Amino acid sequence: MLKKQPNMNVGAAGLFILFSLLFFILIYRFATIQATGEAHGQALAARAQQKYSRENVIEASRGTIFDRNKEVIAEDTTAYTLVAILDKKMTSDPEKPRHVKDPEKTAEVLAKYIEMDESEIYDRLTKEGVFQVEFGKAGRDISHQVKAKIEKEKMPGIIFTQDSKRFYPNGVFSSHLIGYVEKEEKETGKTETVGQLGIEKSFDKYLTGKNGSIKVENDLWGFLLPDAKKEIKPATNGSDIYLTLDKKIQTFLEDAINRVDKEYSPEKIIAVVANPKTGDILAMAQRPTFHPKTREGLEQSWHNEVIETSIEPGSTMKIFTLSAAVEEKVFNPNELFKSGTYKVTPKSVAIRDHNGGKGWGPISYLEGIQRSSNVAVATLVNEKIGVDTFRDYLTAFGFDKPTGIELPDEVSGRVLYKWPIEKITTSFGQGTTVTPLQLVQAATAVANDGKMMKPNIIDKIVDPNTGKVIEESKPQVAGTPISAETAKEVREILETTITDEDGTGGNYKINGYDVAGKTGTAQIPGADGRYMTGHENFLFSFLGMAPTDDPELVVYVAVQQPEIDESTNGSVPVSEIFNTVMKSSLQYLDIQPSKQGKVTSNEVPDLSNMSVEKTEKQLKNIGLKPVVIGQGARVERQTPASGTEALEGERVIIKTSGKITAPDLSGWSLRDVMKFAQTAGLKLNKAGSGYVSKQSIKAGATVKQGDYLIVELATPLQQVEAEQKAKESKKKQENSEQTEEVTD
Repeated sequence: MLKKQPNMNVGAAGLFILFSLLFFILIYRFATIQATGEAHGQALAARAQQKYSRENVIEASRGTIFDRNKEVIAEDTTAYTLVAILDKKMTSDPEKPRHVKDPEKTAEVLAKYIEMDESEIYDRLTKEGVFQVEFGKAGRDISHQVKAKIEKEKMPGIIFTQDSKRFYPNGVFSSHLIGYVEKEEKETGKTETVGQLGIEKSFDKYLTGKNGSIKVENDLWGFLLPDAKKEIKPATNGSDIYLTLDKKIQTFLEDAINRVDKEYSPEKIIAVVANPKTGDILAMAQRPTFHPKTREGLEQSWHNEVIETSIEPGSTMKIFTLSAAVEEKVFNPNELFKSGTYKVTPKSVAIRDHNGGKGWGPISYLEGIQRSSNVAVATLVNEKIGVDTFRDYLTAFGFDKPTGIELPDEVSGRVLYKWPIEKITTSFGQGTTVTPLQLVQAATAVANDGKMMKPNIIDKIVDPNTGKVIEESKPQVAGTPISAETAKEVREILETTITDEDGTGGNYKINGYDVAGKTGTAQIPGADGRYMTGHENFLFSFLGMAPTDDPELVVYVAVQQPEIDESTNGSVPVSEIFNTVMKSSLQYLDIQPSKQGKVTSNEVPDLSNMSVEKTEKQLKNIGLKPVVIGQGARVERQTPASGTEALEGERVIIKTSGKITAPDLSGWSLRDVMKFAQTAGLKLNKAGSGYVSKQSIKAGATVKQGDYLIVELATPLQQVEAEQKAKESKKKQENSEQTEEVTD
């Protein structure tokens, strides 16, 4: 045993030295870390902070889009995404499962609330090796109302994550101008909202906000530490954009277009309303269109037809040909020319007037404009203005380049001016193409005393975080192609195209307001490159302004290939949009009527025992409106009685034998309703004043003597406001889910 002692001492000494070395290394390491705060080149404090802190994203809201009167057009609202937890490890208490325990039952219930087949839901709920699943588009943008219903089902493992979605409270409302948004997944894995089409696209950088964050300290198990520090980086919301659109005028336009679209089923409708003094676009619409939330209808037309599609303007181009002739002082309204046909060169194809080239014999240039004679403007350009000078005017009126409006993908038309015939056909809008917005811009020069205003859609851009105006638009003069004197004379001439008995614009008369404008009937190129034929195969349009002496509005309407019979003029569907929108908008803007129509009176003739056909013809010839009640062939009674003075346009009630049916009284005056009630022997009650807006007996219903007729009356402005409220109420009901989210 004594011999082993030296070896043991050596071993102990070795161990002592080894442990001493390790101790000194630890002491040195500890001292180094204490002094530098780093290990392996990494800051330990930062690593600890990273491990024991939690960071949550504070999402920024996308900017709101308003109209000029601060009415919301597009805004962000709360939405939810449906998520299913599949990992069984999430359940610690079998009595309270926190994962999807019964995929079959869960799929059956969820199929009642989201647009996905039960089988597809089941497939997602039975995926192996995943922690959680989502349900694609069907599971996103879940409303608060649907979320609450799903939560009431108390399905284990079904949870929701909160998100935001874009809400368009007005539904279809200048959809191609406003645009829409989509969520796109970036390379980083994050999902971002990106604007598509219109304002949402062109001003995406302004509308998109910057997310913030909040960091809090927690322990190893994820619980917040007492007195934990919070590091908050606020979100920066996107900028708010105020448009020049006016919600009421846009609504007038949408409603009028809907009616025409429903009645005539055209291929296209394009319409713009602008303020010629500032260039502000007050309304813009088209058909086909789409709903910005559902995208329904988007596949029919991806383009904003007003700025992305060039068209042959037809006779609306004669406005600018006339302007050039007046400015050059070569337009003599009383000078005669030979209408019918005109050859630019001996070998060129003859230019024909729209009545098959028959013309109206020798007529004055004023009558030529009123009748929309192609030969009139062709002669003016070729023999008086000069083709080179006229080309300069086309440039001056802005037809060579886009307007520069703040919308994406604007194009310019193409001025065809190479061959002699092209130089002349351009004068009446054939061959050369322009965009509808170029036409509107050019028309502002005529309406605004020679100053052509650049179209504008942005009023201002505001930072909602500070209230500071980032950008604000000012009216810009795009050129002065004509003088104020010329503009005034052109407006007066254009007014006669509507008021004169030979004018082509008779359908565009608006009671109480003077209107100046020009009709257009443009041919449409077919698939074979040739112009289409047929009564309805045209682009019918009207470019007008009112009041004539000092226009407050310029309105352009075009209707392509409406379904009309041979007896219906193509201007009818166009006028149904133009007249309604122009009159309603002028009244809404409180523009006083420029004149009251000359009121005339006529003596009502004795119609006793006359045939209904003859009676109707005779009354119409003296400016009265016959209303026949009964089914007989001859007149039994009339109101007013023969010899009575009746105002022009007043209704005369004609009673015949047989059962009596109630007419549609909408828009009738109380005076006319009283005449109907008296003739039919009805007891009349009324409420309100103005014109009939509602009637108790439905139109077409059989009435008998002694029945009660109740009518509600309203002024034109009250009716417009009532229609607006009814439409808004309907939209609120349709979007009840979204509006409930907002109130929550």
